[in-house]
Amino acid sequence: MVTTDKNQQWQLVDQSTVYDGWFKIRKVRFVHALFDGGMSDMVEHEMFERGHIAALLPYDPVHDTVLLVEQFRIGACHQADGPWLTEIVAGMIEPGESAEDMARREATEEAGITVDTLIPVRRYLASPGGSTEEVSIFCALLDLSEAGGTHGLADEQEDIRVKVCSADKAITMLESGDIKNATSIIALQWFAMNRSSLRQRGLSS
Repeated sequence: MVTTDKNQQWQLVDQSTVYDGWFKIRKVRFVHALFDGGMSDMVEHEMFERGHIAALLPYDPVHDTVLLVEQFRIGACHQADGPWLTEIVAGMIEPGESAEDMARREATEEAGITVDTLIPVRRYLASPGGSTEEVSIFCALLDLSEAGGTHGLADEQEDIRVKVCSADKAITMLESGDIKNATSIIALQWFAMNRSSLRQRGLSS
């Protein structure tokens, strides 16, 4: 039985792997404390495991531009405007790799840029009702004047186009609903609130 910081208890009774491919699906059985006292009956669920994610929003404070990427996403295949989504840089954290190191690595692989200092933005659970995935978002201040082109790892069949746009345009895309990926929405909402201070920080460094 596990006791949380809120003095609530829960127990993972057992689990088994029902699918092991690109992602994993586990069948789990658990009990947990009830708000009105006592414990729940045995609960049985499938739990989706895909690892954890780190994401990066690169911002150029001198030119007031941000770097976004566009790529094919099969999960968006039923969207009316098609499965090519505009997002921020993101990828799966490898075993033994920190979220920060992954963000730097993915910046090179997906966008062809080198990132040093990272600014933590937010950590959140993507869909905790049935998935263990945790997302760590960062921002980086750097010169994007030479960024562009198509990138990605051939052995992962990646085809990723870099899109450097004005900060105003990125925020307009957010507000119009053109940005559909939750991680990118959260990052750009944070950016819209902190843009002025980020620019001052970048210009003064």
